[in-house]
Amino acid sequence: MQHPCMTCGACCTQYRVAFHWMESDKLTPGGVPHQLTEVLDLHRLCMRGTHSKPVRCVALDAQIGVYSRCTIHPNRPSVCREVDASWEYGKASPQCDKARIAYGLDPLTLADWRWRDEAGNDDVHPDDNGNSPSSPPQAPIAA
Repeated sequence: MQHPCMTCGACCTQYRVAFHWMESDKLTPGGVPHQLTEVLDLHRLCMRGTHSKPVRCVALDAQIGVYSRCTIHPNRPSVCREVDASWEYGKASPQCDKARIAYGLDPLTLADWRWRDEAGNDDVHPDDNGNSPSSPPQAPIAA
């Protein structure tokens, strides 16, 4: 069984993808490809295709609900990195659920991640090209 995002892509068709202009590869090597962005305001860019309806990110290669891939996944904006699939890391994701429902797809459940258990995957951060869960806040160091 493959990662549920590989057959979805709904989130890339529901939300404006806005981020600080410093994330652009014009200024940050390995950043978001500048030619795929447009100016949103003085401090932000957004991915082309996400600023107006119908929303569809220019970097999305997908037939929603069948196959999906981000053509710039290793260089995607920070806001994309922050959207987790529901239950992938043990909790629901309202953004994921809302996007899937808008396309008539069922929200993901904990059962959609059973394949990881069956594979004996005990890796805390699987090799998923940087789509690991957000790091928890650092605990204060005791003096």
